[in-house]
Amino acid sequence: MSGLCGTMRSLEPQRDHRAPVVWILASGSPRRFELLRAAGQRCFEVVPSRADESRGAGEEAFRYVTRVARDKAREVAARRPGVPVLAADTIVLVDGEPLGKPCDPADAAFMLDRLSNRAHEVVTAFVLLDASGTTIADRVVRTEVVFRPLGAEEIADYVASGEPLDKAGAYAIQGRGAAFVSRIEGSYSGIMGLPLAETADLLQRFNIPVL
Repeated sequence: MSGLCGTMRSLEPQRDHRAPVVWILASGSPRRFELLRAAGQRCFEVVPSRADESRGAGEEAFRYVTRVARDKAREVAARRPGVPVLAADTIVLVDGEPLGKPCDPADAAFMLDRLSNRAHEVVTAFVLLDASGTTIADRVVRTEVVFRPLGAEEIADYVASGEPLDKAGAYAIQGRGAAFVSRIEGSYSGIMGLPLAETADLLQRFNIPVL
């Protein structure tokens, strides 16, 4: 386990087996880790999930995002039994259709052009398993995001930066992509991958320390 609760193994390789693990975040996302740390949360360990995140043929979007979050949690819980596990997954929806991570720069540019001058929805599902590996709660948080009109040149410049290539919907609201957003309605941290208020409330309801 990590010597400091809330430290990603890739960033802090030292291990101190005296430090207790209160709960596990089943995610390799630096953004989720950074959100929790910025909010002052310390008593967690990061264990990236190895679960398959591919979407099934015809799988409905909300069922898909919740199922992936649950699969992530269960995969980590099987490797680390005896500790509560929290996992999350995020998708971007346009007209009800999920936009995943772009497969190449051309796909990223296509996504951004599609998001230009309109609203879309960012959906984050998160699942909490107790120490026995049983699902005790799951939630879905929806946030509306409105983009201003984007020009072809600024889309090309943004894609060339590399920032959108590993992001659902091909943008990062915490990065250069913030300049595209004219309005949001809902959870800002949910757009980044983990709605903090709802997550803290869920952990506290089940007496899991968050600070």
